[in-house]
Amino acid sequence: MTNTQFPSRGLSYRDAGVDIEAGDALVERIKPFARRTMRPEVLEGIGGFGGLVEINQRYEQPVLVSGTDGVGTKLRLAFELGAHATVGIDLVAMSVNDILVQGAEPLFFLDYFACGRLDVDTAATVVQGIALGCEEAGCALIGGETAEMPDMYPDGEYDLAGFAVGVVEKNKIITGSTIRAGDKVLGIASSGPHSNGYSLIRRILKESGADLNAPFPHDPLHRTLGALLIEPTQIYVKPILDLIARLQVKGLAHITGGGITENIPRVLPAGLTAEVHRARWVRPAVFNWLQEQGGVDEAEMHRVFNCGIGMVVIMDQAHAEMAQAILESHHLAVWDIGHIRASAEGEAPTVVV
Repeated sequence: MTNTQFPSRGLSYRDAGVDIEAGDALVERIKPFARRTMRPEVLEGIGGFGGLVEINQRYEQPVLVSGTDGVGTKLRLAFELGAHATVGIDLVAMSVNDILVQGAEPLFFLDYFACGRLDVDTAATVVQGIALGCEEAGCALIGGETAEMPDMYPDGEYDLAGFAVGVVEKNKIITGSTIRAGDKVLGIASSGPHSNGYSLIRRILKESGADLNAPFPHDPLHRTLGALLIEPTQIYVKPILDLIARLQVKGLAHITGGGITENIPRVLPAGLTAEVHRARWVRPAVFNWLQEQGGVDEAEMHRVFNCGIGMVVIMDQAHAEMAQAILESHHLAVWDIGHIRASAEGEAPTVVV
């Protein structure tokens, strides 16, 4: 029989690696960040067992639209650089941009932060970034979960996930069903690789031996390679909602995993092809560097990365010029990158770059 010696005071949760006081301290630290994101629909803020949000009475047939995502292996780059301030923006962006393509206005967001040992300063920095992303998207951060799980994650590392819920009037849901041959394809600039393709990016960094802290030679702002790669995902919510309120938008595609070639077809009806012209937009130099250093084929670039286009708007060519002006008034770079043409009847939708 094994004789196990326990401390005379008995074991505590802290002895097992979980610091309840640190969790409580984190909640108090993040309350002011969350408070700045509140919307009129929120009935209670952070602290309860669940967040309460009512649907605004201006909707006649409100439809809730939800999306969930994470930051992926971009987090490993954040660990390496010690850059935790913007990954929360990435987290929000990936979900709110997804529900936006159906015309939904984001209402609220919840996050999940998991770690082996809770570092309050790091966690608070991450959550402050989440709150900043929510402010930019106009949605409320109404709660979340901080999970401290000893032995699940190495010290200094964590994982992030989150989900957003938005609302759209039923008769205003953007489905892509009205897209026709002759419609214009507008591309809105990305801020960089966003939060996709980082497993390949990290492999390229490893193979090339590149110094993340060295100035990137082709950047007009003289940023480092690391700064370019950690740049947070662009949030398109307010510009797109403004556009939808003023013009008929037939289709929207968030260019995430799968790149340009696999995301645009998701919003096209059968029998249509999006013809996209690569020469019509400015591809950021960091994508050219990744392609050169990794010897990545052009088709693979468009299948993995956004290549400088973070959101695609499809609309009647008669409204395209005005749409471009509206989006540019929000300080976004926008290009006419192509058009929709007919393909064989019943054929699966495709993209030609």
